[in-house]
Amino acid sequence: MLTTLTFDLWDTLVTDDSDEPKRAAHGLGSKYQTRRQLAHKALIADGCSVDRREVDRAYDVADTAFQHCWKGYAITWTLEERLRVLLRGLGASLSPAAFDHLLHDTARMEVEIPPDPLPGVHAALDELAAHYKLAIASDAIFTPGVQLRELLARHELDRYFTAFAFSDEIGRAKPHAAMFDHIAEATGSDFPGMLHVGDRQHNDVAGPQELGMKAVLFVGARSKDRPGTTADAVCENLSELPGIVRALDAAPVTE
Repeated sequence: MLTTLTFDLWDTLVTDDSDEPKRAAHGLGSKYQTRRQLAHKALIADGCSVDRREVDRAYDVADTAFQHCWKGYAITWTLEERLRVLLRGLGASLSPAAFDHLLHDTARMEVEIPPDPLPGVHAALDELAAHYKLAIASDAIFTPGVQLRELLARHELDRYFTAFAFSDEIGRAKPHAAMFDHIAEATGSDFPGMLHVGDRQHNDVAGPQELGMKAVLFVGARSKDRPGTTADAVCENLSELPGIVRALDAAPVTE
């Protein structure tokens, strides 16, 4: 019997990059460009003479290193670590006050102009929360867990969840067991009684299944991983999710 459902955040509950059109409507650059602009401005304001192209190149190298650690070792650097790697690559430094200001402005970009929740998310979570414990298991890429909680609160989604595992706080990223261990301990659950919902085969399906969990692949926002998925079920719309979970919960256990 299922007791606990865990959810990926990006492209499962919230549509990744749905904030980009809002930024454009406000006359702002993309997140990609704005992060680099913030770093360049912080360096110039703090007395460091550096060309914007140098910042862009260093940012690209730091991003590549981050991706290597994330995908190769299931580790996501904290935002502070990412920015310090960037500065080391530039051979530059910022005063503590300037660094804190850059960290703050970068961390809050997806809170100040938030991406949109997926259609039907509140109705689906309302129904599921009446029968199961709900938790978030999400990798933190640029926005730290503290700000991701604030993002969820802005959309009135935080109230559904009793536990949170953000990779910058746990120290490991999905599909590492530490992410799901944290939720199991926080909710008093065991893996056979847990089900994860997410959009990526490697992180959200294969990883949980290796631990003995069930997994649902959500393809309503991102369907790239649908072919060949090993998911116990595929969900195309969040309105379908409560029925899918009920069916998996009622299915007989097979050895």
